[in-house]
Amino acid sequence: MVEHDILLQEAQGPVLVLTLNRPGARNCLSMDLMTALHRAIDGAGAADAVRAVVIAGHGPAFSSGHDLKELTAHRDDPDKGGSFYADTMRVCSDMMLAIVRCPKPVIAAVNGIATAAGCQLVATCDLAVAADDARFATPGVNIGLFCSTPMVALSRNVSRKAAMEMLLFGDMVEAEDAKTLGLINRVVPADQVVNEAIAFGRKIAEKPARTVKTGKEAFYTQAEMTLEEAYRYTADVMVANMLGAESQEGIGAFLDKRTPNWPR
Repeated sequence: MVEHDILLQEAQGPVLVLTLNRPGARNCLSMDLMTALHRAIDGAGAADAVRAVVIAGHGPAFSSGHDLKELTAHRDDPDKGGSFYADTMRVCSDMMLAIVRCPKPVIAAVNGIATAAGCQLVATCDLAVAADDARFATPGVNIGLFCSTPMVALSRNVSRKAAMEMLLFGDMVEAEDAKTLGLINRVVPADQVVNEAIAFGRKIAEKPARTVKTGKEAFYTQAEMTLEEAYRYTADVMVANMLGAESQEGIGAFLDKRTPNWPR
């Protein structure tokens, strides 16, 4: 394991585990932590040896969201903190977009609480595994700071009414309920959450790499299109995919009833 202060990185075969390492602050997302996570995600996307990424939290929480102490410290700035707050939201948004744009699937392994921007981080990941005692919330409304940026990822994972209830009530949502809402994929015992997320990553690593990259990119691109645009776009994607070496090998192996030998 290589420690970069606030972010731990550990290779588990083809799966890179990134662990938020501010346990005393409930892994709140300081500027430094968001920058480190963004850099690590970009590095994983460019590394041939990495086929999937797991994001976990060290200590009793996954992430409690933005670092409110860091934000409050800038209220005495000449602009009352406006520039720093704008920079914080930009850095956070860029980090979340890096996860979506990463060619490797990113899996959240959620222990404890995931609140505000921490819940946004879970919603942004492609897949999520949660401990049975994990809880989720977008509680900004309770402190006069509506979770507007977390709302972007949340509303793209759960139904509108479920998202609005979380945003307007600010209540904690238990893991099983979060699974029912579609925010997470699996609920497992707390001592198994990281291993289960790694197992997700290893399963993905068995799939053809270019096909996974193509599929992830197409998934998020078509989701923002109209129905007609989405069908035109994905039809072109499938034609290009069909002409590629991976589909040629995969379909041939299926017809020959043999295990595919994926091209490198």
